[in-house]
Amino acid sequence: METTTDVERIEIQLLLEAVYRRYGYDFRSYAEASITRRIHRHRNLNGYRSISDIQHVILHDREAFLRLLHDLSISVTEMFRDPPFYCSLRKCVLPKLKELPFIRIWLAGCATGEEVYSVAILFQEEGLLDRVQIYATDINESAIDKARQGIYPLEQIQEYTRNYHKAGGKSAFGEYYTARYGHAAMQAFLKQHILFSHHNLVTDGSFGEMHLIVCRNVLIYFSKELQDRVLHLFCESLIEDGFLCLGSKETLRYSTCSTQFQEWDPHERIYRKRSNAS
Repeated sequence: METTTDVERIEIQLLLEAVYRRYGYDFRSYAEASITRRIHRHRNLNGYRSISDIQHVILHDREAFLRLLHDLSISVTEMFRDPPFYCSLRKCVLPKLKELPFIRIWLAGCATGEEVYSVAILFQEEGLLDRVQIYATDINESAIDKARQGIYPLEQIQEYTRNYHKAGGKSAFGEYYTARYGHAAMQAFLKQHILFSHHNLVTDGSFGEMHLIVCRNVLIYFSKELQDRVLHLFCESLIEDGFLCLGSKETLRYSTCSTQFQEWDPHERIYRKRSNAS
């Protein structure tokens, strides 16, 4: 006898197939539990009676699709999230990058930009920002617009300030934003070194010649097969001796490209591409 769960699983597969064939966004290899939870939330928030109703609407209404895309791809983020990671990045990675005349950084899955500005501040404090180009990408266009604006609610800044100091911040955090009308706008000198753009990790190609790739808390939403494909994409995008930073619950250990990296800080999930990696 067919259960409700079985029916919903079919509906979700059909919805994701419709999204891919109509708009080219491929969520078919995302982790089932995560994508199901996000679709259920979208259905409840928008008053759909069933998942099939979502499919019918988004096929004919691009605005409805964009609302669905937002709910499928939005990430939880904050400035200097996981402060020990930034301490390690400052102490273990930046001294190596200082040897380079120019530094290319890719922040994949940048969401609304909080992590991008955190990295820019870190490089500013180490005297490296003038020779840095940060490429910040995400699948979600509305998230990229917010990241590009760099304006965040002031009530969040207190938490960001605490994170910043735990991460070894060297200045007053207030030097990096201007407060106005209940919001904090990130300083222009940080934005000058950041190029925001759309990129789909599932379907788009590599970014070439990167010295550092940061992609934290994104792979957890992907299936094992998709994780492996994306890790190969990062490997192709890094120069020899380049660094890859993943989230605390993500690892290279089970990837088919794991032998091409060495663990640089195993606790903070920082890896370095081997100089003889192909």
